[in-house]
Amino acid sequence: MIRKISIVTVVCNSEKDMIPTIESVLAQECRDVQVEYRIIDGKSTDGTVEIARSYCNRMKEKGIFYEIVSEKDSGIYDAMNKGIRLASGDVTAFINSGDWYEPDTLQKVSETFRLQQCDLMFGNIRIYRQDGSIFIKKARLRKFQTSRDWNHPSMFVRSFLYKKYPFLNRGIHDDYGFYLKMRTFPLKIVVIDQVLANFRMGGASNQKGIGKMCRRICDRYKYCYRVNGYSRWYLIECVITEVAKWLLA
Repeated sequence: MIRKISIVTVVCNSEKDMIPTIESVLAQECRDVQVEYRIIDGKSTDGTVEIARSYCNRMKEKGIFYEIVSEKDSGIYDAMNKGIRLASGDVTAFINSGDWYEPDTLQKVSETFRLQQCDLMFGNIRIYRQDGSIFIKKARLRKFQTSRDWNHPSMFVRSFLYKKYPFLNRGIHDDYGFYLKMRTFPLKIVVIDQVLANFRMGGASNQKGIGKMCRRICDRYKYCYRVNGYSRWYLIECVITEVAKWLLA
């Protein structure tokens, strides 16, 4: 049974896209568990912190513990590790600025952990392409796991796992590397066939450019697959994934 869910959003100069993210946390109707929400800001120079602070009273009225931390960091995964250290919930999740949850996401998460007694879970996400089209990316749990089957915005993890295995800040795919590491342990991982989060393409993992694509291929292959003992054949998967993102963006 879980009593509290910790949500973390990492931001830096995100005033243009953070409001839907915060509103989606505020809109959660979760009867069974407490919710705490932290915004970890990398010392923004725009109106990010002011926007975040404007939600303090509404979060308090909703019964959500709400904290804003604004200080310099060494990158997104350093900031995420800061959120992990501060998290006091039984389960922790990250929702990036510009992405947002479905209104009943945390209730579904609470029910899944209670009924399935799992260590990690994730579900489908709704993806918004830059051309305005929308599609559902299904969550799958297969023996030969690829990044096409996994959805970070919808992943919820027992907090002790994040605290024991924090992000190593070695590349832009540390979150996927963490998931693959969890796959090597005898943990109970559950996938639900429901949309839990919404994701807009255009972030660091989707930016075009040959150089950026090559870096993402190398990062995913070296720091996700090879470091966790996966076959060299996964280099092909890394290339296919980047080509697919190029075509879909």
